[in-house]
Amino acid sequence: MSTSVFLAILVTSLATFSSRFLGVISSKGIKETSKLFRWFNCLAYSTLAALIARTIIFPVGVLVDASYLSRIVVVLFCLFIFFISKRNFVYPTVISAIMMALLSNYF
Repeated sequence: MSTSVFLAILVTSLATFSSRFLGVISSKGIKETSKLFRWFNCLAYSTLAALIARTIIFPVGVLVDASYLSRIVVVLFCLFIFFISKRNFVYPTVISAIMMALLSNYF
C-alpha cells in the first residue's frame, strides 16, 4: 500500500514539474505583448472563471447546503474587497471563508 502511494506521488510530481520546466524553457521565446501570450492568458482566466461559476452554481460537498443567495453575496463582497485591497488575494480568501461559515451557520 505505501509503495503504491509513494509511486503515485512520484509520478504526479514528475508530470507536474516536467510540464512547468518545459514551460519555463519555452517561455524565453514568447514576448508578453504577443498575441499568443495574450491568448493563453485569456484562456487561463476563462478556465478559472468557468470553474468558479461551476462551484457557485453546481456546488459539491458541504457547499451544497449553502443557499444560492449566500454564495452570490460572498462572491460579490469578496470581489469588492479584492478591488479595494489593490488586487490582493489574501483578504478576499480569508473573508470568504469566514463569511461562508457565518452565513451557512446562522442564515
